[in-house]
Amino acid sequence: MTAAPVARNANAASDLLPACLGGTPAVTLDQKEANRWPIITADDEASVLRVLRTGELSSGHLPKAMGGYPCPHPEVLALECEWATWMGLPVMDVGELVPALAGFKFAPNVLSCNNGTAAILAGLHAMGVGPGDEVIVPSTTWWSSVLTILHCGGVPVFAETDLQTLALDPEDVAKRITPKTKAIVVTHLFGIPAKMDELMDIANRHGIKVMEDASHAHGATYKGAKIGTIGHCAVFSLQVNKLLPSAEGGLLVSNDPELIIDAARLGQYERLVPLKAIDHPYARFAATGFGYKFRMSPLSAAVARPQLTKMDERTARRTANCVRLSKRLETLGLDTFMSKPGSGTERVYFEFLIRYDAAKYAAACGGTAPSTKAVAKALVAEGCDVSAPRYPLLHQQPVFTEADGHWKKLARLEHMSGLPTYDPAALPRTTAGNGTLIKLPSFPSASDELLDQYATAFEKVFGSLAKLPKE
Repeated sequence: MTAAPVARNANAASDLLPACLGGTPAVTLDQKEANRWPIITADDEASVLRVLRTGELSSGHLPKAMGGYPCPHPEVLALECEWATWMGLPVMDVGELVPALAGFKFAPNVLSCNNGTAAILAGLHAMGVGPGDEVIVPSTTWWSSVLTILHCGGVPVFAETDLQTLALDPEDVAKRITPKTKAIVVTHLFGIPAKMDELMDIANRHGIKVMEDASHAHGATYKGAKIGTIGHCAVFSLQVNKLLPSAEGGLLVSNDPELIIDAARLGQYERLVPLKAIDHPYARFAATGFGYKFRMSPLSAAVARPQLTKMDERTARRTANCVRLSKRLETLGLDTFMSKPGSGTERVYFEFLIRYDAAKYAAACGGTAPSTKAVAKALVAEGCDVSAPRYPLLHQQPVFTEADGHWKKLARLEHMSGLPTYDPAALPRTTAGNGTLIKLPSFPSASDELLDQYATAFEKVFGSLAKLPKE
């Protein structure tokens, strides 16, 4: 009768001991299905097959009575209209402009592209970024937000990260404005809205444009406004791991439909042909465009359309899962970047990162707490799928730092004097802050049991923090 209680006590002691110190791992459930993305159903398959069987797998065509010229594919136009409706942007009947095409609908404030990178480049072109123009950018972002500037002949100017939002720090942005500043590109990193009021105030005072890179932020809101409706234009990526997944794709949006037409000149000549019917001046470029081909594949649109009908529901479940775990982690002193209730600013969880500030735990660990890397290693031993952030800091990358001046060559600015030198040691706050982040899964389909196992893993590790190896 005494053996069973002794065995239970021994197991309980083992359960409390971190696995890296000889205990039992806390996370035992399979995580593959909990974190599978994208979620593909029969609706997606039927949508793709419907388009595939038409044989029209590239552009569409105007009616023969109007010349039969190439025009955007109906599937792509339908996605643009559905996205505009979801964003609260207008949808028009072409018949209002060209009576012969009555019933043919389009979204004047949305331009689809073959990927988000192309959409960014088109947006920069439409904002007028040209040779020698400075564009203020974050270092904590995917390279598309920055290297596209070089292909406009622009000069990226890196600014510090705001540690609350992981986006651009408005105070540091304000310090970097010069007479050459043309635009700001702000990334709503991992789905956390940037401080848009402050950034727009800076832009408006200096007469410069703001592009929102909202590739991580489908459905996020800032003070009640949807992310992507605040800046002069915005880009949403539809790459396969995004909140609105497709094979590849990007959506450029703007409250200014003329900006959208300007963007279309760069890479979508077929969108210029119908402009002849309304005597738009850009129609004269229909035979050539401006040299790129950025149109979205209708098969990508066919994937994205049914995904859009389920996006809000799936995002809500992902958010609820991440918030459930965040509330447990906040009790351990970790910063989880949760939205503040009642603020009107609601993040989404393209990715789920937390901040471990070792200095907060130093006293309890005898003066020095384990490094972020050591904590992550202990969590991995518990069965957690955690890692460092996947984006390297861009201002430290060879394309900018090597003496050969790769970035100048890409921007064709080798002849220009007074260009910046990029220092890997610059942006100390950004560099230090990036080193405190730990990436978790975003749990799109996780059970409460799996989330609770993750919480237990963190509680075990932080309950024995002083005993962990420092590195």
